[in-house]
Amino acid sequence: MTTLILTVAGADRPGLVAAVADVVDAHGGNWENSSLAELAGTFAGVIEVSVAPERAEELERALRGLQGQGLLTLAVLTGTPAEDAPDQVLEIQVLGNDRPGIVREVSGVLSAHDLSIEELATETRDAAMAGGRLFEASVVARVPASVDLDALRRDLERIATEVQVDITLA
Repeated sequence: MTTLILTVAGADRPGLVAAVADVVDAHGGNWENSSLAELAGTFAGVIEVSVAPERAEELERALRGLQGQGLLTLAVLTGTPAEDAPDQVLEIQVLGNDRPGIVREVSGVLSAHDLSIEELATETRDAAMAGGRLFEASVVARVPASVDLDALRRDLERIATEVQVDITLA
């Protein structure tokens, strides 16, 4: 099977997911994994689809045809399914007052220690009692066996102090 990675974005409206799913199904594809969300009135997502190699090109053409149906961006890339690696998975939670640079600082530490981010979800919301905005992030990262977890923890604690957030590792 060929793996296609679709990135989609457009003004949010009912039926966008169904339109993509209909095209995938009509061309023999299988919807494997996805992460989809509405952000500030825009629908955006990444979708992993598998399809027989001889049908991949026709599926790509059909998916590109969705641009006329409200999907402003549609990129189709050929991907390679991830191999199961013996790496450890680390879950990281970040919570604190919102300010620019939190994602840059945390992701910079992860990159410096050769961690690969598998999932990143962020949210800002009003702080109920204190006023202002809270920033919250949930990160799932793959940690190679060669990583010094104590050094990683120290660097994350340093960043937490600098940007004044709580960082929890699990």
